[in-house]
Amino acid sequence: MLEDLYTYPIAAPRLRSSPFGRWLDSFDERLAQRGYNVAARRERAPLAADFGRWTARRRLSVSTIDESVVEAYVDDRGTDRERRHATAVLMLEHLRAEGVAPPTPEILDRCAADTYARRYATHMRTERGAAEGTTEGYVGVISKFLEQRFGAGDVDLATLAASDVATYLLGRASTLTPKGLSFTACALRSFLRFLFARGLTATDLSTVALTSQTRHQASVPRYLSPAEVEQVLGTCDRGTTEGRRNRAILLLLVRLGLRAGEVAALDLDDIRWRSGEIVVRGKGNVVDRLPLLSEVGEAMSAYITKDRPAGVSSRRVFFRLCPPVREIANRSAISTVVRQAIARAGLRPQVRGAHLLRHTLATRMIRAGASIAEIAEVMRHRSPRTTSIYAKVDFETLRALAQPWPAAEGGAR
Repeated sequence: MLEDLYTYPIAAPRLRSSPFGRWLDSFDERLAQRGYNVAARRERAPLAADFGRWTARRRLSVSTIDESVVEAYVDDRGTDRERRHATAVLMLEHLRAEGVAPPTPEILDRCAADTYARRYATHMRTERGAAEGTTEGYVGVISKFLEQRFGAGDVDLATLAASDVATYLLGRASTLTPKGLSFTACALRSFLRFLFARGLTATDLSTVALTSQTRHQASVPRYLSPAEVEQVLGTCDRGTTEGRRNRAILLLLVRLGLRAGEVAALDLDDIRWRSGEIVVRGKGNVVDRLPLLSEVGEAMSAYITKDRPAGVSSRRVFFRLCPPVREIANRSAISTVVRQAIARAGLRPQVRGAHLLRHTLATRMIRAGASIAEIAEVMRHRSPRTTSIYAKVDFETLRALAQPWPAAEGGAR
């Protein structure tokens, strides 16, 4: 009920007098069921009423409201566009659920290519055991390739030719970094092998998707100094929910070297408090166990006991702060936490995502005298070649300290 949101007695009746007033109580109830707190619901109701008054002034009936009306409303308002848009979308969804607004128009797939992209994604997950991040990245490449080749029409894979693959890669070469182009080619090779194995193409076109090899150790891994790490951690206010959650996330990344996707996927059952270890579900569905350092454990305990939403069915550890209440879904949200913390710390490294903190841990270990084998164990690398990039950090440090070679007395300088 709207009366539960406002202390001023006239507030609820005034809201109900708006054109959308008869649906505002049920709208508020829907928001509460979706996890919106009282403050958020108190903010949404007047905005929903404003949306209703706007439609009434333009003589629009409820039965004509759709996404185009929402966009026109937001464009016409000069302030709080994001909040108005979010509220109008929620209100339109509610009006449709109440049966008074026209249903969502049936939207066909962007193109027939999506069918093949989804089949390939299923193959990657179930048969190849690929990590979710890899699958998502590859599917994005495949969708763009097929859409460019076939558009929104029928997809006739039998007509795919080597020239189509080569033309696509040449076109992408001008907009991608060498590493990005290499990733695109790798995704295409995998997809083209999948098509040939399924008998969807007459020839194996995977050999066409070749790019120049990027040197594995062409650059030094980016990392933060110990002082900069403390600056980043210092941006987390331990007196707030956001600060406690973000500190726990950052410590998992920089003290244990977890990947962003691994942090997002952490489950309450993965934390073994009695044995002092944490179960990590890594790339390729590999399960590892790492020691739960006291600093990390204390930060996670503070967040879980004080701030993790109560009464949720999900067993995930980390949740969004903004309503609706739901778990952090993917690695991009974890990287956003890192980027925001780095920005608040006033740092400007060239790389600012979650992997920067993983590189920082490995670099700190090698400078403390750890062997490559030890780093590989902590980083959970399957290939020694992956770990070997950190050996270059010491060579770069020595280069800065190296003295010029002394010239012979009287000789050329």
